[in-house]
Parts: sequence; structure tokens; C-alpha cells
Amino acid sequence: MRRTLYLTGALLLAHVLLLTVRPSGATVADTTDGLDVGIVFDVGGRGDKSFNDGAYLGGERASRELGARVTYIEPGEGSDREAGLRLLAAEGMDLVIGVGFIFTDDVLTLAKEYPDVRFANVDMSVPLDSLGRPLPLPGNLRALKFREEEGSFLVGALAALVGKSRKIGFVGGMDISLIHKFEAGYRAGVKHVCPDCTVIANYAGVTPDAFRNPGRGKEMALAMYNQGVNVIFHASGSTGLGVFEAARTTGKLAIGVDADQYGEAPGFILTSMVKGIDASVVAAVRAVKDGSFTGGVQQFGLAEQGVGYIYDGNNRALIPDSVRATLDSLTADIIAGRIVVPATREGEK
Repeated sequence: MRRTLYLTGALLLAHVLLLTVRPSGATVADTTDGLDVGIVFDVGGRGDKSFNDGAYLGGERASRELGARVTYIEPGEGSDREAGLRLLAAEGMDLVIGVGFIFTDDVLTLAKEYPDVRFANVDMSVPLDSLGRPLPLPGNLRALKFREEEGSFLVGALAALVGKSRKIGFVGGMDISLIHKFEAGYRAGVKHVCPDCTVIANYAGVTPDAFRNPGRGKEMALAMYNQGVNVIFHASGSTGLGVFEAARTTGKLAIGVDADQYGEAPGFILTSMVKGIDASVVAAVRAVKDGSFTGGVQQFGLAEQGVGYIYDGNNRALIPDSVRATLDSLTADIIAGRIVVPATREGEK
């Protein structure tokens, strides 16, 4: 029986209290069969029509397909996230999942404190050594990583091919290396099909709040549209809702991220660069269930169908057949290694 938890001040109490207190929204499963899985959402929480909703979809799939009992926690700020993870670990969950890079330090700490609990972190920022090489992770911790640059390359090429402008826009959320991957791939895709095109990029901020500022997103997008940009790709969480509003206001196009966001601005969403966040969650749960779970990094790219873009009845009229064929060819070239998509901005390590 699925349990839904709402964090309250109890999650900020000492660890000993977390062992004994269940929030009032919880219900206790009536069987001991199956897996117990806990998911703690990222900034913005459920209803972001993007990253967190993808993780929720993965939890729902794990429940239906694998019989997992899934507990969801939507934290507030700061220590709430660590407290949520700790609560789930202390309850002896079979798998605890933190959704977003912001959980990196917490899952590293808790994986060592709770060696019998398995952890997974979507978009984990894996620590590097002095030479820039990934450090090994604990055997009970799996980093679920995506090659966002590959999917972003495709939507960059699409934006340049259908935008009817030499200026292409990108709106990022928090100015960090993870979002730089989106920008780098997008720029490379634009330049691959339109070498003389210009990509105008801007970021909403340098803190996690940059992922939940639709007003700032609209402001940046309007400025770009007014400069002659006809298509903007956003990688900014709910800040992107402001980008969509700017597209509606100006009659121009936007590209969604992480999940199919067409419904947020029908007729103004060219496509969405999707990440299989749900698939990564299901894969982690399945690994625990079949006994194959190991620590380390698991990558999801075009070859693993972990990233891609939306092409369906909603946007087919916006994407000519010749452009679709070009994108299919680019996809094949990336999977085959004939095109290597950069994962960092020029000049970054």
C-alpha cells in the first residue's frame, strides 16, 4: 500500500526522534512482501511538470511493475532534504532515492552511515580527484546520470533548422556544470547545422532558487525574443514556465525539458528534450529486486534511450519531414560515435 508523507517540523528533530515519529499523512503497509522504496523530491517538488514529476512517474511505475511500496517526501529548504533521506534510511528502506544533484553530499554521508541501505541519486555530482577523475562511490550508492548534451544537441539542430533566424536562445536555471551540459550540447547542435548562427544564453541565478523563478524566466525570454530569437530552449525547472508565457505573448516558440511540456503552452512548444528520469528510477528499483544492484555510475544517453526529444501528433506540423530525417541521421551518428557531443562549455574542464 503506497504511503504519502508530508514533511513537517518533525523532520528537523534529532535523529533519535526520526526513528520513532511518523508524519500524520503516513499509512502503514499491510504486508511485509515486496520492496520499500523512498523518494525525496528536489527543489520545486511535485507538479513542476518536469524533473520531479518524472521521478514521481518512476515511483508509480515501480509500484505497478515491480510491486514496490513507495514513500514520497517533498522537503522544504536546506536541512529538510537531509532529514528526509535520513528518515527513510532509519526506517530501513530497501532503496532511498534523492532526486537532483543537490542531494550529492547528503547521500554520500548517509551511504556510509547506513551501509545496509541502498541509495541512488538522480543527476548526482560525482566527486572528482585532483586530476578530474571520478572518485569511487560506496558499494551501496548508485549515481543515475544522463548524457543531457546528446538530447540537447538534437533540439539545438532542430531550433536552427526551423527557427528562421540566425539567433537561437537558451535559458538556464542555476549557473552550474550540470546545466552547462544542456547549453554545450545545444550550442553544438545549432552550430552543426548552422555554423554562422549565434546562441544567446542566460541563467536565472546561482542558487537552487534559480529553478523556481518563472518571473525571471519570462523576463530573460522576452529580452531574447525582442533581439530576434524565434526559438528558446530552457533547462530551468519551473523557471521555464515563464519562458513558455513569453512564447505565448510574442507568438514565438519554446523547447521544454526533462518531460513532454507541450501541455504548458499548446501551439508554442516546438518540442521537449526529455530525460528518462522515470526509467532510471525503475532501473534502480529493479536492480535491488533482482539482486544486481551495485554502487557506481549508471549512464543514460541516446544509445540507452535515456534522452531524446518529443515528436508526436501535437508538434508534427512544426517539424518538416526533411528536418525529422536530419535529426534521425544525427541520432544515428551520435550513437555510432561519428559525432562526439561536448559535455562542457568551451574553456571549461
